Amino acid sequence: MSIEITTFLFFGSLLVFLVLGLPLVFVLGGVAVVFLYFTWGPEAFYILGARMWGTMNSFTLLAIPLYIFMAMLLERAGVAQNLYRMMHLWWGGVRGGLAIGTVFICTIFAAMCGISGAAVVSMGTIALPHMLSRGYDKRLALGAINAGGGLGILIPPSVLMVLYALITGVSVGKLFAGGVLPGLLLAGLISLYIGIRCWLQPQLGPSLPPEERGNWAEKFAALRAVILPIFIVLLVLGSIFAGLATPTEAAAIGVFGALIAAVVHRQLTWALLREASWRTFSLTGMVMWILFAAHAFSTAYNAMGAQSFIEGLLQYIPGGQWGALGAILVILFLLGMVLDPVGIMLITLPVFIPIVTAYDFDPIWFGVIFIVCMEIGYMTPPFGFNLFYLRGVAPPGVTMADIYQSVWPYVGVIVIGLFFLILFPDIVMYLPDLLY
Repeated sequence: MSIEITTFLFFGSLLVFLVLGLPLVFVLGGVAVVFLYFTWGPEAFYILGARMWGTMNSFTLLAIPLYIFMAMLLERAGVAQNLYRMMHLWWGGVRGGLAIGTVFICTIFAAMCGISGAAVVSMGTIALPHMLSRGYDKRLALGAINAGGGLGILIPPSVLMVLYALITGVSVGKLFAGGVLPGLLLAGLISLYIGIRCWLQPQLGPSLPPEERGNWAEKFAALRAVILPIFIVLLVLGSIFAGLATPTEAAAIGVFGALIAAVVHRQLTWALLREASWRTFSLTGMVMWILFAAHAFSTAYNAMGAQSFIEGLLQYIPGGQWGALGAILVILFLLGMVLDPVGIMLITLPVFIPIVTAYDFDPIWFGVIFIVCMEIGYMTPPFGFNLFYLRGVAPPGVTMADIYQSVWPYVGVIVIGLFFLILFPDIVMYLPDLLY
């Protein structure tokens, strides 16, 4: 059977079973096992066993449950409430200030924990009701939380960056350094969009009345809220960039910082630890099973001759390296609308990385571009994770249609940021080249 027909059947089977509603992990693993058996016979299962064992022995994987546990602790430690109070006092007098301040808090959360769900859930619970009660446009507020939360996978530490490094073999530290400036750029562009939109249409984000803005003494007292977050960021990123700890070891240091934050806010209880641990086990188990199944899927497709087929296919795309990059970005954008980012990463990277290196793109630079595409995937309907996180904590008056419609202007802003990163690669590469 030709590779063209095999590819059609392979991915066609994947899409059919996903549309039928079967869990991603069983679809990936099941399709891979069936095709491997009929392509290579029973001996092919030794290949799978070797890949799984190699993955399980990776020290880098330890970072995933640690960063997730840190995020679960921070989500419940009271950090978000104090940050929101500070932002309320400092930004409330500006049109759209509450939304801009929410993006600022999401950026801080991104630098502390490495997943998008923590910021989305925290701000959806705390900031969204406040913005709606003060006359903010529903879609403007929802989109700000959705887009700001997505920064959690771009600004280090990032669980998806750890997975990218694990799959591609690049340095996690360089990848973390590469995500800092792009994350700040996107946060700035999102805030700029909100500010301009509310300046042109003041009714979308009215400024707070003077009595709610606080005096200067209250504002400076509220700045104490950023001490603990900065402490945690310095613990994690400072230890990595100073060469004192690997990203995996820094994750353990971050958990220590999150426990200190819980103690300071008097939230450290057995109930908190039990719930955070349980959610960490649950999310880590989901990620690991998807990781193993996706490894099986990519192993099966590579064994059938995928790399040479796709490299040959991309030669027909006009525009050379930029045409190939454009095709990759379109594929990632479409997959992000229907698949889990971890699954996308593990399905596509074994195929895309040889193409990227063949065209002399830097794998660190491409990794940041890839993560930004996954950030868009977290935001876009119908299956973006942040959409469902937000729906779970939104007030009763917010519908799924409101959440779907709120994301598109922000997606446009992030796409503009993505073009900046492509046109000016030094935005990504400056810190990795400086620090390493």
